[in-house]
Amino acid sequence: QVQLVESGGGSAQAGGSLRLSCTVSENTYGSLTVGWFRQAPGKAREGVAAIYTAGGNEYYANSVKGRFTISQDNAKTTVYLQMNSLKPEDTAMYYCAAGYGGTWWASADGYKYWGQGTQVTVSS
Repeated sequence: QVQLVESGGGSAQAGGSLRLSCTVSENTYGSLTVGWFRQAPGKAREGVAAIYTAGGNEYYANSVKGRFTISQDNAKTTVYLQMNSLKPEDTAMYYCAAGYGGTWWASADGYKYWGQGTQVTVSS
């Protein structure tokens, strides 16, 4: 059973930064795709970014490209989401998810394991 523990959410002013962390308890970490999703009230869940832990391939939604960076620390089996130049529209609950791929990176169907979520609030 893969467990995901998220941390790092909180509040920021527009233009500010936050970093989210997702620690994966899985001894086959190197075969996972780990993604970040977000869901704002009244909106559908959307894929924000993902990383293929084996090759380091990174994927981003157009709405965050150039502002957010996904990275990993293999030794700590932790994936990070560095969020810069935050906008009020980035306000959402952010979820870390892990899976074994086989689908488009932003499809929630490709992720079997989900974290509990961490709130990000950006004020103008």
